[in-house]
Amino acid sequence: MVWESEGTDEMSRAKKSDVNFLMQGSLLAVASIISRVIGLVYRLPLTAIIGKEGNNYYGTAFEIYNLILLISSYSIPLAVSKLVATRMAEGQVRNAWRFLKGALLFATVSGGSFALVVWFGADFFTARLLATPLASIALKVLAPVIFLVAIAGVLRGFFQGLNSMMPTALSQIAEQIVNAVVSVVAAYFLYSFGAKAGAVLGDKAEYAAAWGAAGGTLGTAMGALTSLAFLIFVISIYRKRFRRMMRKDKTGGHEKYGDILWLLLSTIVPVLLSTTLYNISSIIDQAIFKNYALFQGIKQHTIDVWWGVYAGQYRVIINVPISIASSIAASSVPALITSYKGGDMADVRAKIHSATRFIMVIAFPCTIGIFALAGPVQRLLFSDTDPTSAYMLMVGAVSVLFYSLSTLSNGLLQGIDKLRIPVKNAAISLVLQAVFLVGAMQLFNLGIYAVILANAFYAFLMCLLNGRAVIKYSGTHQDVRSTYITPLAGSVIMGIAVYLVYILAEGLTGSNALGTILAFFAGVFVYFVVMLLLKGITEEELRRIPHGNRLIAIAERMHLL
Repeated sequence: MVWESEGTDEMSRAKKSDVNFLMQGSLLAVASIISRVIGLVYRLPLTAIIGKEGNNYYGTAFEIYNLILLISSYSIPLAVSKLVATRMAEGQVRNAWRFLKGALLFATVSGGSFALVVWFGADFFTARLLATPLASIALKVLAPVIFLVAIAGVLRGFFQGLNSMMPTALSQIAEQIVNAVVSVVAAYFLYSFGAKAGAVLGDKAEYAAAWGAAGGTLGTAMGALTSLAFLIFVISIYRKRFRRMMRKDKTGGHEKYGDILWLLLSTIVPVLLSTTLYNISSIIDQAIFKNYALFQGIKQHTIDVWWGVYAGQYRVIINVPISIASSIAASSVPALITSYKGGDMADVRAKIHSATRFIMVIAFPCTIGIFALAGPVQRLLFSDTDPTSAYMLMVGAVSVLFYSLSTLSNGLLQGIDKLRIPVKNAAISLVLQAVFLVGAMQLFNLGIYAVILANAFYAFLMCLLNGRAVIKYSGTHQDVRSTYITPLAGSVIMGIAVYLVYILAEGLTGSNALGTILAFFAGVFVYFVVMLLLKGITEEELRRIPHGNRLIAIAERMHLL
């Protein structure tokens, strides 16, 4: 996405703007990174237990689960945070609490209904739509999680609407820790059970992989239950404080629950359509790719292995940096609503400028780093020496950049009350992506690489379309040099350093793990130094992030500030 520049006006406003939302977003981003890292770590033994075919069943079940979650629950936190933030900005504390209760009722009905749909429709979804029938075992385990996530989403959205990301952050970490432990243990025991069942039914390997994948999804269920229990505990403690705030509410009157449910529905639907269309691309990719690959005569085993690497390795890696953009997007919505409702467009533009620059400073080095260390990372994390796995990461590394920016721009547009625009943009991008995927498979016979390129193409289109809308409706003029050119230059220098350090360290020690780890830390150090030398990061910006003062102290000792 190219956002026009008019130099320093927006930059100066960004420095003066209230950047609490960036601090809150950074907090959520750190929690997301920790959760993703835990996810990476436990996927190593999980993949070792269930194998690439098990990853195929696991990934297929999650594609359907994520789609249903998008429809039933994913938009709830954002909608609740938006409506609660609006009422709190107007001093309507009582109505904010009523929205919490109304949203809990809505989530109970929607989450419970869709949980039943998934449970009873698991065989149809996996066998008929995605040509992976044994994935139904894992999908049935995920069915009740939809209900749990819906309720947890309301509580997270309520706290986000109060500009407090801590409950969401801590609940995410707790959820992932429990998920990691239970997934590995359950996968081990259920894999053995599946092997025994398969020996009786005549297909030991497939049933073992399918039941092992179900063990992995059992961890997801227990993690979600832990997260919900934590959030209920926090809200029970916070309830007394909120009641004192309600007693001080002098606005008068209260909104009827019927009106609350209607407002929730009218807010959720545009967000739902946007997020569903934005994220449904992966399940459409899978349906088109698997069925078209079978039509082309590719063996089922090859398709399963390819998709196992794509879903269980490639996407797990690239989703780590993308989660940062999701966190900043989530924190930007209530902050932008407060400024937008107050008519302070200068502050809106400043927040958009700051958030976009923050994301680009992170996304560029992640993109280049993943490209430079694609093979070593696959070998380190998954003991995968297949060149195809490395090439998948190299080809798809640019998706990190495009998805980070498009994810953020979705949140920015929702924060300035332009809920329908991301829906339209996602629909256009989705159609063009499907055409791109079929064309790449038919004309160039690209196999799994067609999926990766189509995915990147979709995110690129979203960047372009959303970027134009952000400029049009907010008047933001992003500084091209500080936002894009300097981080790109710093990232290229970092990428060269990372590759050279890896080659040298691996050559001297013969250890891929040591070479990769040393290259990673060298990359962090080089990027930090280069960005300071290029004036790509300022002291003011460092202060806005958690533990920024420590980074400033380090820079001062190195005479870089």
